[in-house]
Amino acid sequence: MQQQLIFEDHYKKLGLELFSQNNLEKINGTQFRYDIKILFIPEGYELTVDFNHYQVSKPTLFFLTSQHLKIEKGLEESMLLYYNRDFYCIQIHDKEVACDGLLFHNVFEIPFVELTDSETSDIKNLFQHIKDELQWKDSSAEEMIRTYVKQIIIRATRNWKKQHLNNDTVKIPGTELDVFRDFSRYLEIHFREKHNVADYAELLHMAPKTLTHKFKSLNIESPNQLIINRILLEAKRLLFYTDKPVKEIAYDLGYEDPAYFNRLFTNKTGSTPANFKKNYPSGKKYNI
Repeated sequence: MQQQLIFEDHYKKLGLELFSQNNLEKINGTQFRYDIKILFIPEGYELTVDFNHYQVSKPTLFFLTSQHLKIEKGLEESMLLYYNRDFYCIQIHDKEVACDGLLFHNVFEIPFVELTDSETSDIKNLFQHIKDELQWKDSSAEEMIRTYVKQIIIRATRNWKKQHLNNDTVKIPGTELDVFRDFSRYLEIHFREKHNVADYAELLHMAPKTLTHKFKSLNIESPNQLIINRILLEAKRLLFYTDKPVKEIAYDLGYEDPAYFNRLFTNKTGSTPANFKKNYPSGKKYNI
């Protein structure tokens, strides 16, 4: 029987799973649903994250929290690193790695970083170091593993910036990055009860018009649209992955009037909540 690669101490937990086509059912189950997840995915895999489908053409790291994951096919060995917030909280340690709002919880729903050959080698080595520590179970393993996790995150954050910022589609200079990240982080925390741009502008200590202008100048969707997008994403998750009635979902998302929520969802998606639940669309497809 293969040794279980896991560290647990009181409330702290981190584990490593190696998988391929032969044992996808474990990865696709609900066992890791509430963990923070970093996946190393080689080329040739196909997977769905929430409602977006990815065909992986080069080694890629995926960074997931509460998204729904389904890996559909892939031959080479892949790796899943999972841990809870007690082991390493990305919010508390954000000054160390500056990844929250980029790798995790970013408003573009871009949860991946592509790797070059040399970067792939470096990342594989870091995963191997974590595996070694989990096997050795030395008294210093926890801090060593945490160090390797931070290295993976820092390297990936730098790559995410190079690949996704200040390009032909999104122009976010470094001086404005904190506003973008902070908005993303606040949105993830408050989208259920704060539905207006003014709410987030207040958290960011600026006027609503200033926030809207900043996003327009950065070639990003308006804050109002991003708020709606996040609410709709959660609505789709609840509709597709739970048995909650539409009225209860509306209340969960902060709408006291379910009819208003129905109209908003229908207007923005072209489908009523009830029809979406029956006829789940395949979502966007990406080749990466």
